[in-house]
Amino acid sequence: MKVEIIGVPYNSAGRPGGVAAGPKALRDAGLTLADPDIILAEPTAVRGESGLLAEGALVEMTEVVAARVGAAFAAGRMPLIIGGDCPVSLGALAASRDRHGEVGLLFVDGHEDAWPPAKSTTGEAADCELGIALGLNADRLPDGVKRLLPLVHPDAVVALGPRDSDELAAEGVDSLAGTISVVRPAELADEHAQGGLAEFTIRQVKTLRRRAPNWWLHVDLDVLATEQLAAVDYQQPGGLTWEQLDTITAAALSAPGCLGWTVAIYNPELDDNGVGARRIVQYVRNALRD
Repeated sequence: MKVEIIGVPYNSAGRPGGVAAGPKALRDAGLTLADPDIILAEPTAVRGESGLLAEGALVEMTEVVAARVGAAFAAGRMPLIIGGDCPVSLGALAASRDRHGEVGLLFVDGHEDAWPPAKSTTGEAADCELGIALGLNADRLPDGVKRLLPLVHPDAVVALGPRDSDELAAEGVDSLAGTISVVRPAELADEHAQGGLAEFTIRQVKTLRRRAPNWWLHVDLDVLATEQLAAVDYQQPGGLTWEQLDTITAAALSAPGCLGWTVAIYNPELDDNGVGARRIVQYVRNALRD
């Protein structure tokens, strides 16, 4: 199937630049995007009723992404969304559900991203998008997002790589472990060391497909260790290697039912020499070639 790469210059911090500059930087580093990036209005960094910054920008982005992803499906293409911040996945999930019915989510991320919006210390929707997709703590979200929820069922979600459990506990935020399937980096590293990471990934896809045969792959690049990719806003100790992420991604894309793929969170302002951008382009090319 032909892939349509869609650049989404969205920053949930409510400002231009930062991760919003990611799609252009990756294009400049050699990633081929057939069409211009999605055009979004400049956000306003003001907290709304939900506690999130730039609520209007979140609604607009979700609607525009859903329309572009829906158009890609209609043309028989697989969407690859290049962010931008992680909430770009919300529009993708909405379009996927509208066309294919209930969908699952393989969520590869260094954070669980399920903070209650009112508790988010940053006010960024990127703290919350998985919780939003599950329909958690949604009462005060803007109507343009709330009416879409829930986008996924907990039984159809597997999270690979979150390592923020200590932070969540310190802030009194409930982990999603026990609500969805959560696999920590240590288990992924063990599987990799034993040569079984690809097979393990495919087993996780089989798990979510018991509930939803069609599913979306979401990759937040902060799942990587800082020494692998430093150009992310919120670094943490630990994390995956590029080799491990390459293996997970290739295995996931080879599994049945994958509707599309998100790659998010690269911040070119933190990548002075462009090494990170070139490695991300290599990562995407390798995955699509495999």
